[in-house]
Amino acid sequence: MRTIIIGGVAAGMSAATRLRRLDEQREIVVFERGSYVSFANCGLPYYVGGVIEDRSALLLQTPASLAARFALEVHVQHEVVAIDSAAKTVTVRDLASGAERVEEFDDLVLAMGATVTDGIPGEGVPVISLRSVEDVDAITEVLAGATAPRAVVAGGGFIGVEAVENLVTRGAHVTLVQRGAQVLSPLDPEMASPVHRALTDAGVDFRARTTIERVDAGRVTLSDGTEVAADLVVDARGVRPDVRIAAAAGVGLGPTGGIAVDDRHRTDVPGIWAAGDAVEKTDHLDGQATLVTMAGLANRHGRAVADDIARVATIPATPALGTSIVGVLGVTVGLVGWSERRLVAAGHAHRVVHTHPFSHATYYPGAEQMAMKLLVDPETDLLLGAQLVGRAGVDKRLDVLAVAMAAGLTASALSQLELAYAPQYGSAKDAINMAGYVAENLATGTDRTIQWHEVDAARVAGAVVVDVRTNGEHEAGAIPGSILLPLDDLRERHGELPDAPLIVHCKVGQRGHTASRILQQLGHDVRNLDGGWLTWSDGVDADLREKG
Repeated sequence: MRTIIIGGVAAGMSAATRLRRLDEQREIVVFERGSYVSFANCGLPYYVGGVIEDRSALLLQTPASLAARFALEVHVQHEVVAIDSAAKTVTVRDLASGAERVEEFDDLVLAMGATVTDGIPGEGVPVISLRSVEDVDAITEVLAGATAPRAVVAGGGFIGVEAVENLVTRGAHVTLVQRGAQVLSPLDPEMASPVHRALTDAGVDFRARTTIERVDAGRVTLSDGTEVAADLVVDARGVRPDVRIAAAAGVGLGPTGGIAVDDRHRTDVPGIWAAGDAVEKTDHLDGQATLVTMAGLANRHGRAVADDIARVATIPATPALGTSIVGVLGVTVGLVGWSERRLVAAGHAHRVVHTHPFSHATYYPGAEQMAMKLLVDPETDLLLGAQLVGRAGVDKRLDVLAVAMAAGLTASALSQLELAYAPQYGSAKDAINMAGYVAENLATGTDRTIQWHEVDAARVAGAVVVDVRTNGEHEAGAIPGSILLPLDDLRERHGELPDAPLIVHCKVGQRGHTASRILQQLGHDVRNLDGGWLTWSDGVDADLREKG
């Protein structure tokens, strides 16, 4: 049997090496159009920044090492330009010589990945993506040749912000050009505010609602008519599934434009499988086709393809949660599931929980505060999504929430999880447990909350905001028009409050919950501002960004 694999990075090489471990007799041939296979593409930005110092550390395998260990026939700089599914052949072009040849297969694996969007017009400034070893070589060459390099990054997604961070680390002056109002568009607006503060603190020139029109010698012209000096443009505007040869061969595409596969990664053409960034996944929440370009899924699905080809008993592919994490200038951002923005757009009912826990016990040195947001189904109490932004401790909590979603735990059940505790690692009531307590209070009606973006409308309707923080906190910053009545004075002075619906708030919501419980039992109509002052102020920052 002869298996041909198109693409030699995450999905393709996982399929190839797994298939060899299952079948020693099979002939396995890999064609990769780039110059390298099995390289650490997620590490590329950090080589640009000098965090990864040794270039060879990015090159996990070579054709020679793969031949020696796995008896794989790997051809780099070879592009498959056509597939004949009826004849079971592929046409391969040697990019060095231009010669083409036809190769036969019994099984074919499509792992072409994604391709960049259309190019940026003009010349005079190198425009380089950040997807290959050749890309980082070109970027580092430009940086090495400039005394005070000026870089423009197009696109504020995951790759874009990683590029920004590492260019700043290399001493470049960076302009970030983003089509939307904020970076990291999967984040809800208030959760993006800490990231924008980090960009501002690092001196990044952020240009929102802007695109690059063209490049010329030493400068970039933006869609708003302004010009930015530039020695380099990093094109991180996003990718789309590379489906060109698949579509030409009659392989079915799905509604997202990616290759459609079943739960064992089979396409609609017998003998052809597909995995990786070119392929649709099934969404965990609604069961619909979606695109998720994640290295973890690509590796897992490449392995599963090999299992199916080798007739190893397998379980169907698990729907994708979209669990992702990125570091931006010392701030860590983690996401899983759907955002509130996406839930609203889909008309999906949801409940919101904002908390601001610390990475570990606050009395132990080095505790860092996070912002955590849970999206919860109000009928089932199941988690619909979560977002976390902070410094230390984000990754640990994100993984717990991803497991909880995959396992079908309710938001209230988070309060019952038994998590590791020592002062330098967590708190006796871990951040996850605390979020579960808040979710449980909402589910049982013990607490009523209001969101940051609902406050203005509530005030117009007659609600009064009551700040239950201390005098010093109130003087340092307050919601305009709010009444100060510290928590410890509530029982004695609640009679001073107006006969109107009340919105109580503290810094993060915890004291607000206590105030809400006191006032409810004293006969007041009261809601707690979810996430407190910190969430409200981040939301106000987001509103200012949105309004420009």
